Amino acid sequence: MAKTLYAPWRIDYIKDVSDGPKECFLCAAAKTPDADAANFVLARGEHCLLMLNKYPYVNGHLLVAPYRHAPTLIDCTPPERAEIMELLILGQQALERAMNPQGFNVGINIGKVSGAGLPGHVHAHIVPRWNGDINFMTIVGQVRIIPQAIDEAFRQLNQALAELRSGG
Repeated sequence: MAKTLYAPWRIDYIKDVSDGPKECFLCAAAKTPDADAANFVLARGEHCLLMLNKYPYVNGHLLVAPYRHAPTLIDCTPPERAEIMELLILGQQALERAMNPQGFNVGINIGKVSGAGLPGHVHAHIVPRWNGDINFMTIVGQVRIIPQAIDEAFRQLNQALAELRSGG
C-alpha cells in the first residue's frame, strides 16, 4: 500500500507558479524590514539580504539577493556584488554553526533556461549538504523530504548569527 507524504506548505508555491507571482518576493522582502521574521530574512546589509528559501531543496537552504531588482550580476553594482559574497560567507558560517553540514552547494542560476525560478532578480543559493543526503534532486515521484520545519530552521540560524555577531 502506498504511503502518503503531506507537505501543506507547498500549496503556496504551487499557486505562485501557476498564477504567477503578484510581486517579486525578493523585492517585497527588501522593502519590508519590519516583516523580516515573517519573510525569514536572517540578515541585511547596506545593499543585500540573506534569507531562508521558503521552498527549499533541503532544510537550511538560504538565498542572498540585492535589494535592487537586477537580473544578472553584470547589472549589479560592485558594492552589491561584494556584499553578495560577504553574505554568502555569513550564511555558510551560520549553517555550519547551526546545522553542521558536511558540505555546501553554492550557486547562481541566471536566466530561465538555467533553472532560475525568478529570472528577473539575481540571487545566490547556499544549500547545506550532509553525507547520505539524497534529497537535493527529486528521485521518486517528484517527492523531496525536508526533515525540519522552516520556522525551526529560522530560529536555529538566527541563534547562530547572534552568536557569530557577538564573537561567541
